[in-house]
Amino acid sequence: MKTSTYTTTGTKDTEIELPIIFSTPFRKDLIHKAVTNLTSHKFQRQGRKPMAGMDVVADSNDPPTGQGVSRVARMQGGGGGRQGQGAEVASTRGGRQAHPPIVEKVIFKKLNKKENKLALCSAIAATASKDLVELRGHKVKGIESFPIIVSDDIENISKTSEITKVLDALKLTQDVKRLNARKPRSGQSRLRGRTKKIGKSVLFVTANSTNLSQATGALPGVEVRNVKDLSVLDLAPGSDPIRLTVYSKSAIEEIGKIKSTHLEVMVKTQ
Repeated sequence: MKTSTYTTTGTKDTEIELPIIFSTPFRKDLIHKAVTNLTSHKFQRQGRKPMAGMDVVADSNDPPTGQGVSRVARMQGGGGGRQGQGAEVASTRGGRQAHPPIVEKVIFKKLNKKENKLALCSAIAATASKDLVELRGHKVKGIESFPIIVSDDIENISKTSEITKVLDALKLTQDVKRLNARKPRSGQSRLRGRTKKIGKSVLFVTANSTNLSQATGALPGVEVRNVKDLSVLDLAPGSDPIRLTVYSKSAIEEIGKIKSTHLEVMVKTQ
């Protein structure tokens, strides 16, 4: 399958043959599964202080029976305060939890290597579908060919003013401005300093570029990833496929080197 490439000024450059990875079937279920599992790697462990509710002077009678009162542990003391009140155990005021969450609980989800690789290949292939990109909410009016592939000159850009001109030339500014319509959040999130929730816009995929990350730092929602660091989390944020993605020519060559069992089968059947 051939597709057109563009220069940084927005004019058509040449046509290139897409790697076989772009023929991978769209698997929304696998993409969702991969995102769920990869997101669990960032979960913060939850637990309780081991002595929470237990650091009080409370004890049950010895012997516990024959006193005419229940056997629950009671506060000790010479008088006043909570003397004689039940304490320390789960059913009392200020007592410990009966079955508190523990730090040792396994919250790290795992995914088979072949499933993870197939999900990544499927997400990359989905970037060639204008319908899927538009379905996610991206604005792609006037953009003719997908996936969007640009010359390697884009990897040398290091200034925001220059990358802004490239976005205008490729008709991608409309999607970046889409995030400006988001209203500030209110309620508890605002009180805790999370006033704005920045969405996702254009994703630049490069072979090995550090300059472009510096140039896009001031643009909300615009991100840069090298092929070696590319993840399903970047291509389908929130497991919602698929993100508006721009590749450099070198990135396409690197993507063509990705190996997977299903790709070997596809090559043999052709």
